[in-house]
Amino acid sequence: MGVVLGSGLGQFSHELSAAVTMDYEAIPHMPRVSVAGHGGKLSWGQVGKAHVLCLQGRAHLYEGNSPSSVVFGVRLLAQLGARAVLLTNAAGGIRAGFSVGDLMLIRDHINLLGSNPLTGANDEEIGPRFVDLTQAYDVRLCEAALRGALDVGVSIHEGVYAAMPGPSYETPAEIRMLKMLGADAVGMSTVPEVIALNHLGVPVGALSCITNLAAGLGKGRLSHEEVAQAAAQSSDRFRHVLARWVERSYEIYCGR
Repeated sequence: MGVVLGSGLGQFSHELSAAVTMDYEAIPHMPRVSVAGHGGKLSWGQVGKAHVLCLQGRAHLYEGNSPSSVVFGVRLLAQLGARAVLLTNAAGGIRAGFSVGDLMLIRDHINLLGSNPLTGANDEEIGPRFVDLTQAYDVRLCEAALRGALDVGVSIHEGVYAAMPGPSYETPAEIRMLKMLGADAVGMSTVPEVIALNHLGVPVGALSCITNLAAGLGKGRLSHEEVAQAAAQSSDRFRHVLARWVERSYEIYCGR
């Protein structure tokens, strides 16, 4: 199983037993991460019986990376043998009723990044020129997430994730627009990875930790420090859900 940990969610790596860790700097062509809360390490180990490859942090478009660089990490996971990949992120809550610390299983997305990692020449041996995203988020992985959350007694929401380019947070007017478009949460990542993994034919699922209410919906100004603090406070619930999700997903795609 492959796992990607978003902003402030790196504590999950401590769930890995018999873990071996490598800095991104030691991996040729791996883009560096510069955002606080992204550890910049590749770990491999086990969660229960599940063998796990874990990226602690990701590269973003707003750091000046190309779309192909942003998805280098998940393509690496696939090349290393990941049969399915679980993505995580910190996101701003848009849907009425969301609270800081809630978890949202992503069922679909809206790509407003203005780019696509598949732009350019296509190698048909890797994936098709035109990728169907009707079920971009694997149905069996979504079901495994819901069942895994029930196993550990945590309630999770389901919704649509909107990807914006950042690094500035959205304006209240943009959040009103996103709500009208059907978005339940907003962030600055994940969607390129989902597209790249679908291109490779690797099943993918994604889970958002709601670390703040989006602009105009909460009190005060938004900051990355607030995001990191909220992620840390939700760490235990998040780790328990993700660990069980990994185990259930491993049974589906990697079980012997």
